[in-house]
Amino acid sequence: MPFTLPSRTPSGPRRRSLLAGAAGAGAVLLAGCSGSDSDSGTTGASASAAARARARAARDSEQLARRYEAVLAAHPALSARLSPLLAEVERHAEAFGGGKRASGSASASESASASASASAAPAGDPSAGASASPGVPATEKEARGELAAAERALADRRLKALADVPGELARLLASVAAAGAGHAFLLTEDKK
Repeated sequence: MPFTLPSRTPSGPRRRSLLAGAAGAGAVLLAGCSGSDSDSGTTGASASAAARARARAARDSEQLARRYEAVLAAHPALSARLSPLLAEVERHAEAFGGGKRASGSASASESASASASASAAPAGDPSAGASASPGVPATEKEARGELAAAERALADRRLKALADVPGELARLLASVAAAGAGHAFLLTEDKK
């Protein structure tokens, strides 16, 4: 039986590999943490763009909440199914800085948001709330389908806007877009 010498190459990673990997991981962590929303890291133009994106997202959520309210007014039997989703949409509007409808100036904020989004809602009485939203379909299933389509469209717009906003707002938009996609699924799912 021949005698073999033990191998001199150690098993496992070498010291240089570990150091290089740790340096690379540290660089990735630092790059991920450097994009903050603080005033020191953003310029005036990007801050105003972020403010516009945040205001647009709040208006979109408020408009979606009005659509939910219109469907609930037309189809009260859907209340158990739509009320939790409406509450989430209202929380989304608040997260973006809107949704101050519980305050005493509810009609003022609704009329301001309705005049700001005049392209989405036809001319009419902006303080009417649900009447400013498009017509509600006659059947409950069609009404849920319309809400699901609105949720999907809004989620898609928010996902497209991710590249143009800073980190924290992008994370919020992505989270709310994911919730909107979940709402769309729940709206189209038939009871079993």
